[in-house]
Amino acid sequence: MFEDRIDAGRKLAARLSAYTDAPDTIVLGIPRGGVVVAAEVASALHLPLDIVLAAKIGAPGNPEFAAGALTADGELLVNPGARIDAAGLDSIAGAAREKISRLLGALRGDRPPLQLTGRAVIVVDDGLATGLTARAAVRYLRRQGVARIVLAVPVAARDSAALIAPEVDELVSVETPEDFFAVGQFYQRFNQTEDWEVRTLLRRGPHATPHATG
Repeated sequence: MFEDRIDAGRKLAARLSAYTDAPDTIVLGIPRGGVVVAAEVASALHLPLDIVLAAKIGAPGNPEFAAGALTADGELLVNPGARIDAAGLDSIAGAAREKISRLLGALRGDRPPLQLTGRAVIVVDDGLATGLTARAAVRYLRRQGVARIVLAVPVAARDSAALIAPEVDELVSVETPEDFFAVGQFYQRFNQTEDWEVRTLLRRGPHATPHATG
């Protein structure tokens, strides 16, 4: 059990100590909650902090269930358990597209994108439930030509961790519990992270390199 995302980030950073001051390596948080965790990781490892955007596509009538996910470059990832094809997912992806467009403006503003080609990235979220958003982010980063991807989370569902592990170079999780219902159950405080908090963390974080693309 973690006190909050800050506590989770510090415990996760301890598992990533081998990457302290690693050359050509950046930490990318998945907004919004993942950025709070990522900020602690970046601070502890003395690495630049930025974001990578992906958005869950909620199923019709059950928005909490992930029918798929969408990345900043418009690629769709279908949840095989959702009984929906790519065309059907595309037809319900409007809210996710609006979310990504809004977040790009709200969080990044006019800051230029980071050139990711050839770099190593540590992708951080506050937990891995279905893993769809993280998988979408990972596939987006592969298309950008990154050299190495480490996916790091405080807590992960075992099935989801096993599913995404082959898509990354390394998967790091502080906890991988047998009983997993929701990410929030592993936090004493799991408040919604606001846009202004993310902007503050990005301004505060070390930016030794240009900034990350959505």
